[in-house]
Amino acid sequence: MAAPGTVAPDLVVRDEEQPARRLTGRLGLAVSIAAALIVVFAVYQALRPLAQGGQFYLILFLAAVLPLVFLCYRARPGADATRPSVVDWVLAAVALIVAAYPVLVGYNAFLDRQGLLDPADVVAGGILLVLLLEACRRTTGWVLPVVCLLALAYCYYGGYLPQSWSIAHAGLDVDQIIDALYNSGSGFYGTPLDVAATYIVLFTLYGAVLSHSGAGQFFVDLSVAAFRRSRGAAGRTAVAAGFLLGTVSGSGTATAVSVGAVTWPILRRAGYPATNAGGMLAAAGVGAILSPPTLGAAAFIIAEYLDVSYLQVLGWATVPTILYYLGILLAVEIDARRFGVRPVEVEARSPWRLLARFGYHFSSLLVVLLLLFLGRPVTEAVLIATAVAFALSFLDRSARLTPRRLFAALAEGGLGVLTVTVVCASAGIITATMTKTGLAAQTASLLVDGARAIVDDPVATLALTAVLAAVALLLLGLAVPVTASFIIGWVVIGPALLELGVPAAAAAMFVFYYSVLSEVTPPTALAAVGATAVTGGAAIPTMWQALKYALPAFLVPLSFVLTDAGEGLLGRGGWATVLVAAVVAALGVAALAVATGGWVLGVGAVGRVGRVLAGLAALLLLYLEPVPVVVGLVLLAAAAAVAVVTRKPEEGVA
Repeated sequence: MAAPGTVAPDLVVRDEEQPARRLTGRLGLAVSIAAALIVVFAVYQALRPLAQGGQFYLILFLAAVLPLVFLCYRARPGADATRPSVVDWVLAAVALIVAAYPVLVGYNAFLDRQGLLDPADVVAGGILLVLLLEACRRTTGWVLPVVCLLALAYCYYGGYLPQSWSIAHAGLDVDQIIDALYNSGSGFYGTPLDVAATYIVLFTLYGAVLSHSGAGQFFVDLSVAAFRRSRGAAGRTAVAAGFLLGTVSGSGTATAVSVGAVTWPILRRAGYPATNAGGMLAAAGVGAILSPPTLGAAAFIIAEYLDVSYLQVLGWATVPTILYYLGILLAVEIDARRFGVRPVEVEARSPWRLLARFGYHFSSLLVVLLLLFLGRPVTEAVLIATAVAFALSFLDRSARLTPRRLFAALAEGGLGVLTVTVVCASAGIITATMTKTGLAAQTASLLVDGARAIVDDPVATLALTAVLAAVALLLLGLAVPVTASFIIGWVVIGPALLELGVPAAAAAMFVFYYSVLSEVTPPTALAAVGATAVTGGAAIPTMWQALKYALPAFLVPLSFVLTDAGEGLLGRGGWATVLVAAVVAALGVAALAVATGGWVLGVGAVGRVGRVLAGLAALLLLYLEPVPVVVGLVLLAAAAAVAVVTRKPEEGVA
């Protein structure tokens, strides 16, 4: 998880959230200490779990996090950006009391009242619900709280719907709703919050330790040094830096901003327009959420929901990540020729000398993968990797983690988990209410039945359902953060795909990818907005450019669910299946790059006819069935032939 990017004198932006206050002085120190203690508490829980159980820990974790949200985030844009108001302090105090209430009144006695809460329990749970929604509004905006309110309204008023309607239910009263949210292993304290408090906080700490030990700067410097001077060097540098920094970031917007701060001057000198450069940076940054070994928070939730190891999820993400960056690199090479960009001489150390001196920064990443491969728990792997990164920091005098720098890393890790904690707890409201009322299953049935009403063929039904699901996920992702988008999407859309025979792994990764891609989808596209803050380009054109660079990622997930061979892209089905699927999909990505860029590398520009042929070839190749693949190869060859025939003599070979 990346460090915050500064965007205004008094505000800090962390990925997927509203601006946070920049607290200074004694209050800033006190908040930093509290944030650092949250991380220390999470580490202690990982090493020596509390005897009272996981829900007891989650109650304490939420009670520690929620008050800080009201101190760190403003109620409205015009509020003081440097210090909390009296109302903020009151809300923080109340949040501490009601969040810790189950422990304060006797944890076991509170659990014994499950299903029959005392009036005081209901009041405390209701206040906590309101405060969670307000904290969610402050950190992510209005949409997610509104969705939560709609889910709660459905819980309460669903019994008034005509019982002949498939979405009608018996109805729940206030006590039942609060009981489901406040005194159970779901609701506030469900799997999403468990993931945030158990895994995400530790990976956030790991990212902060790497950042403060100089690893992030090394990854960017290595990318700059690796492509010193060539026509496509500037673009390759930005993409490589995004990939390397993304392996430890897990944050699309922060990665785009961090990489852009270094590479935008190079891109500008090479001749890239601001909108194209911003789109490239945004697409490369979003790859951070898709890149092993530190995928976004949703990846940990996949592992929990499917009851598989996190290593398996990393394996599923490997080939799609390679295809994603392959698509960006091909688009970069095409743009370098289309825009006639200039080679840029960059002053940088030899990449081999950089590797020899600072290559140890890769060690902790390898430690994570090795320990996961050996079957060790995720928490153990990330803690050992963090310890390795801490120890190796002393190899660099300027980046060694002294007590002051270590405290800064701990505080940064704690502050970095505030938003994801609130989002996960709020998303638990939606999943609990939808499960309690049966709406999730009913919605999935409506989606499948609607597709079947349009097309009767099973294959066509699956294809139409997948397309409708993709559109729904993209629209959902425009309004809510990636983590919440995945949780809601899995509850609603996951069952529809499973009903049509899609394997659970393919269905989960399908939902995951389309949730992530909202980061580059207009008109919100947070990663693109972050990139424009660096390049100064217009926001909407930058978003469309980001969409162009990331386009292969919008089609590849469909391959997961439409054919059995598509599972090869998730590393499933044997080496032969994986290799064939990866090669064919790579050709499909190349065809898509030709269609969007209008250029065949090694040949030259391709006209409208060639672009149409390449686009059709991409669609057929990504279907991964024998006949469509053969036809797709023929069409791709035809597109290249058209480029050769129509090439102008002055173009030469590009």
